[in-house]
Amino acid sequence: MTERSVLTPDCKDSSYWLEDLPVSPTLPTAPLQTVDVAIVGSGYTGMQAAIETARGGRSTLVLDAQDPGWGCSTRNGGQISTSIKPSLQKLTSKYGAARARAIRQEGETALEWIEEFVTAEGIDCDFRRNGRYHAAHTPGHYEELARDSDTLRKNEGIESFVVPRADQRTELGSDGYHGGVVFTRHASLDPAKYHRGLLQTALDAGAHVVGHCAVTDIARDASGFHLTTEKGPVRARDVIVATNGYTTGITPWLQRRVIPIGSYVIATEPLPSDLMAELFPTNRIASDTCKVVYYYRPSPDGQRVLFGGRVSANETNTTISGPKLFADMCRIFPQLSPYRVTHSWMGRVAYTFDELAHTGVHDGVHYAMGYCGSGVSMASYLGKRLGQKVLGHAEGQTAFDGLQNPTRPLYTGNPWFLPAAVAWYRHQDERQRRRAAALNDQA
Repeated sequence: MTERSVLTPDCKDSSYWLEDLPVSPTLPTAPLQTVDVAIVGSGYTGMQAAIETARGGRSTLVLDAQDPGWGCSTRNGGQISTSIKPSLQKLTSKYGAARARAIRQEGETALEWIEEFVTAEGIDCDFRRNGRYHAAHTPGHYEELARDSDTLRKNEGIESFVVPRADQRTELGSDGYHGGVVFTRHASLDPAKYHRGLLQTALDAGAHVVGHCAVTDIARDASGFHLTTEKGPVRARDVIVATNGYTTGITPWLQRRVIPIGSYVIATEPLPSDLMAELFPTNRIASDTCKVVYYYRPSPDGQRVLFGGRVSANETNTTISGPKLFADMCRIFPQLSPYRVTHSWMGRVAYTFDELAHTGVHDGVHYAMGYCGSGVSMASYLGKRLGQKVLGHAEGQTAFDGLQNPTRPLYTGNPWFLPAAVAWYRHQDERQRRRAAALNDQA
């Protein structure tokens, strides 16, 4: 099959998750001129903050440059982990044992909380506690995963079990890895249905949500804030910025502290049920230990494979990224080579220089962002906490508050260093895979 032919003739560059989404509720076309709380960004963070402040009796306005949820909130893979990337050991060396445990615990708390929220609000978004299979791309990474999972169970109570390579087919229909670890409490959902539920919940709470109304300036004075928007001025007592991977120069201090990274996803055409059962016998979500990570899962209806990752050193369009992802997917699952791709899309996530999410107040503006590719639960959780802070509630405080939010000299929000870093990591991943394959052939 040629590279070009892996895309179906009618392949869409829009998110697969939008296919069966009900028609959006009718929204106002113009913003309120004066509000208690103005929120810039209508993703998970912004909508959760809006729900909280609107229910707290504050007039709440949510503004977005595109349709509500247009960003990565409807473009991600719908995988939910515990979100915190730095290990307990690394965090302890930097912040001390107590603060480190508190930070790590926020990831567990966010995971538990999102299930409680979805259940309590009755949001139909295919939420499932199906667990995650984290696969090792070399034997050395498998040994490291096994050691780390044992440490996590003993020190943090994180449930998992090790799957050696000989048993891998019980979890994943691939021989491309060297075993892995199952994190039994990790979950998945349909991200667009989840966002639509948040939008409706915010509207029901009384929030005013306006799309296609970009904010072009935020100015502070003695009485609050003056926002300049494409559809007129807005005055607000409090402002929340919840733009994550789409943060712009209207908040230059924040823009210098997040690294926007394109994350690309494809959806296969519907597959035979017996093939899907072979590929995902336990219906888990999956990821691997590569530096340039891949994440994938069965669609909620069990008919397709959704496969995501970063495909090149530079940002690229989805007609180029689709075939590249397809090739990577078929390296893991050769069984998929006869099939094609019906959707190829991308969204922007935001990394930080210390791999931690950050929340706080700068120049009077509340913010939360930098979820480092694991934002479904953490973006939602910190959005709720932001709303509580604006309301003056003590429970809005988190273990992330007060952490130094680092940047780098000369960095202004354009990740000029990213192409070289991604190219190097991809080279290292491929080198390690080839070495592992050679050793396996010798054995």
